[in-house]
Amino acid sequence: MDLFDSNSSERASLPRNMIENSMFEEEPDVVDLAKDSTAFPTFPALDPDEVTYEPRSSRLLVRGLGENDMDDDEEDCESSARLLGMSFMNRSSAHRSNSSPYTRQAPPRSCSRPSSRTIVVCVLFLVIVASVTMVFYFLPGCTFTKAGCHKPNKTNPIEPVYPISTNGELFPWAQLRLPQSIKPLSYDLTLNPDLDKMTFTGRTVISMSILHSTNRIVFHGANLNITKATFKLGDGQASDVTILEYKPRQQLAVNFSEELKAGQYCVLTMEYSANFSNAYDGFYKSFYIDKDRNKRVLAATQFEPLSARKAFPCFDEPAFKATFLIKISRKKTYMTLSNMPKAKSTNLSNGLVQDEFEKTSVNMSTYLVAFIVADFTPNTKNVSETQVSVYSVPEKNGHTEYALTITSKLLEFYNNFFDINYPLKKLDLVAIPDFLAGAMENLGLITFRETTLLVGKESSLLEKQVVASVIAHELAHQVLLFVFVSVKRNSEYVHMSNVFLFFFVLQWFGNLVTMTWWNDLWLNEGFATYMEYMSLQEVSPDLETGNLFLSVRFRALDKDALNSSHAVSTDVNTTEQVEEMFDSVSYEKGASILLMLNASFPGDQQFRKGIIEYLKQFSGLNTDTDDLWNSLTQTDKSTHHMNVSQMMTSWTSQKGFPLVTVNLMGNQVTLAQEHFLLTSDNTTHTSSLWHIPVTYVNDSCSLAPECRQVFTLKNKSDTFKLSENVTWLKLNYKNTGFYIVDYGKDGWSALAQALFSNVGVLTHEDRASLIHNIFALSRLGRVSFLQVINLLKYVSADTETSPVTEALLQLNNIYRQLEKRQESNLASRMKNFIMSTFRNLTAKQTWEEEENVSKQELRSALLEMACNLNDENCTQQATSLFKKYMESNGTLRIPGDLQQTVFTVAGRSDETWDALFNIYVHATYDSEKRKMLKGLASTQNPQRLVQILSFGLRGSLIQTQELPLVISTMCQSFAGCLFAWDFIQENWDRLIEKFPIGSFAIQAIIKSVTSQSSTQAQLNKVQAFFSGLKERGSQMRSVQEALETIKLNQRWMDRNLPTLQKWL
Repeated sequence: MDLFDSNSSERASLPRNMIENSMFEEEPDVVDLAKDSTAFPTFPALDPDEVTYEPRSSRLLVRGLGENDMDDDEEDCESSARLLGMSFMNRSSAHRSNSSPYTRQAPPRSCSRPSSRTIVVCVLFLVIVASVTMVFYFLPGCTFTKAGCHKPNKTNPIEPVYPISTNGELFPWAQLRLPQSIKPLSYDLTLNPDLDKMTFTGRTVISMSILHSTNRIVFHGANLNITKATFKLGDGQASDVTILEYKPRQQLAVNFSEELKAGQYCVLTMEYSANFSNAYDGFYKSFYIDKDRNKRVLAATQFEPLSARKAFPCFDEPAFKATFLIKISRKKTYMTLSNMPKAKSTNLSNGLVQDEFEKTSVNMSTYLVAFIVADFTPNTKNVSETQVSVYSVPEKNGHTEYALTITSKLLEFYNNFFDINYPLKKLDLVAIPDFLAGAMENLGLITFRETTLLVGKESSLLEKQVVASVIAHELAHQVLLFVFVSVKRNSEYVHMSNVFLFFFVLQWFGNLVTMTWWNDLWLNEGFATYMEYMSLQEVSPDLETGNLFLSVRFRALDKDALNSSHAVSTDVNTTEQVEEMFDSVSYEKGASILLMLNASFPGDQQFRKGIIEYLKQFSGLNTDTDDLWNSLTQTDKSTHHMNVSQMMTSWTSQKGFPLVTVNLMGNQVTLAQEHFLLTSDNTTHTSSLWHIPVTYVNDSCSLAPECRQVFTLKNKSDTFKLSENVTWLKLNYKNTGFYIVDYGKDGWSALAQALFSNVGVLTHEDRASLIHNIFALSRLGRVSFLQVINLLKYVSADTETSPVTEALLQLNNIYRQLEKRQESNLASRMKNFIMSTFRNLTAKQTWEEEENVSKQELRSALLEMACNLNDENCTQQATSLFKKYMESNGTLRIPGDLQQTVFTVAGRSDETWDALFNIYVHATYDSEKRKMLKGLASTQNPQRLVQILSFGLRGSLIQTQELPLVISTMCQSFAGCLFAWDFIQENWDRLIEKFPIGSFAIQAIIKSVTSQSSTQAQLNKVQAFFSGLKERGSQMRSVQEALETIKLNQRWMDRNLPTLQKWL
């Protein structure tokens, strides 16, 4: 039975006194975490480039056993859903025996107690035996003689223990990363997809060079049924070979009786069959419903990071670059796309058509390969001899115009700037109906979610901002892949605008210059994120992306403050760790430290010159972080030459960031730094130091860029003098640095007073920075919550988007935690405080069209807050607007920035939920449809909550890719989060079939259901569940982050509840 079948549930109201009647009240069952240990010996080198494999140590979360047993009726407690009147859970509850296996048994009275002497003798004997055994065990390299251990052991060293292949033979490799003995040169791929049977066959020909003598070839393959394999060495004859497979690491291998010699060339040919992937990676199936309500099937690919191996046998690591020649067969009613332009089409005898694409013009990593079989239609425009096309399902072709326009403008700009044309004949952007990531920068064929590529003609600038940002992120990798090959040293090429260079560098990074291994993923995505924002500020300033970039930097600081965070460049030793590298540290922190570096240079040109030098020097090569820093250092010709490598290594090689404390005495400033680490235990703070370019302004000059001054803090503390006495200092001008500042009690008071007297005395970025920093310091325990409130006294006078939205976010987080603790009285008073603080500004907001992006962001945040807190005026306005929308049959347009508020109010009402659902099912505009889905998931009706989750899990009516969004929305309410938590527990295995362990989707789901928990009961429940997963997810970094966050929330609440009760 489907545990979330809507027919099995009944509607029930939520009891007012559900303080601990939740999923977290139930005492977790004792989890047996005993686990057989597995030895992982250190192997001697088998290939010259082989690296030693170090397995990741287990980090299972172990709960101590309770001292008291539970009564039978206590243990058989209902799930949280039952407490809400639901009956959709069908758990079996095993009753413990009254005689607990953990109860101490009394010793038989017939046994006499041994004497102390007997005990001592036995212990000494056991110690001697154990010691001799350990000596023999740990000294295999020693042969004992009468004289002792002086004679070396002349026996062979310990042989590595190889795993067993699926056919029972030994698999010749025992590490995650492939040996470096073989280099792939080219792939010839032939694919024959059958969209009726949901299967495909393939033929892969890999031409290789032998770098080091070896007797094996090890590569990747997953879920492929290889039916035939042949091998040819040099000009010799091809012969059949046996393919060995080791499924746990998705590796294939061929053994040879005779050694392959360095310098030789060889060809491996394989024929195979496979099913389309049911997840969102590899070569996977997708579908959409056309205008006639018919189901249309298609197939697409998503290979980053580890899924090219699911479509064809390959060397699936970023360092193994090669060229690709791709041929795909199809029905005549379909079309195909791949990385390169189509070379020819051939009619086959079976009635199919085979499309052959040109060979890739550059070597590229396997994760950048892509192909699609669908019935999409293009919107095309020629730009400087390049055909730019935006593809979508036929019904949505009218929503491709904006993407085509902005892409064409950017491509044309760069063609003119570099005085060369983009060398490919085509550049495709494709909207995929089922696509988990936001987008993927495949060479020549960039794939997107429909919501990140398609916008209607009447879409708001806020909606266009989303699409433009994603295109900016992906297109930069694409264009500069080729452009920088031809960049001249002429100075005219250096004087490009800051934005455009970085915009296209993003798309270019990871294609032309690729990280050697996933530990340096930030070289791709950190640059892409940085250029995304920088470019759009120049290309389309009306989109005002500065506020968005500021917000994501704040969120990156929040994540990196946790002990569970990681360095920007860190060791990656498992597939789960590869997936988990795609997080805010690699993306937003990577972008943030690049912004800080650029801001620390004396002029605008030096950073750009260094980037261009880096791109030219390492074109087509694999690089690491040091290569970039060295290029930037070499371009610094200023009098105060900065060692960029030394400075930035302190930011990329260690996790976290510094807390800078400032002490102002007259004109003397003393700065000190320490690791800003939020920890709920006795974790030792690191003694590492950062090279911090500390920027600052003061009360005499605080707004203009010319006011900004810089002091580099390299030591634990340092002192400098100002030219005059000042009343206050504001450090980290416009928050361009990746650190948090504590001004001390007097310093915070001075800044609060300055803002209360004149809100415009600081830039809006600096005001937002102060709000973020003081909440972070409160979480750390360095400032009292009363100091936080003292600073917030000025906020009611602020009208700028970034400080207001940051204050709203922080206060709402406290309100939600109080709500989930069932502190109903305090939650109600916190709600009143939030409303009173922003009442005047909220009242000024209109419900008509607004053209300014920043004002749209502000209005959206304020009205969404007001309606979520059940402000009567807000809910009446939203309800009225939705009714007019229904009565017009969708012809009345709700302003884009108000749609989420209106749909959420409609979704929370039993009277309008069904109408909203019906509109959602038939809607075609994806951005609007996603907002409707969030509105539907905001309901408090238990039956409808279960219905939504069931639809999402099955992929019927609601796409499975939207489950993270649904769960996140549900968790904004207490009741919704209970259902989401039960759903995750009951369906975990199905979730990780769709979303890989460690993936961004799984990270988002875990964070949604845990981030606002703050009680011991909640912590116990979460810890018990994830501990029991073992290899199915217990060791994920996101699990550690979740547990750490709950503990920190609990500590903050325990510390500040008395203050909240008194103050509120």
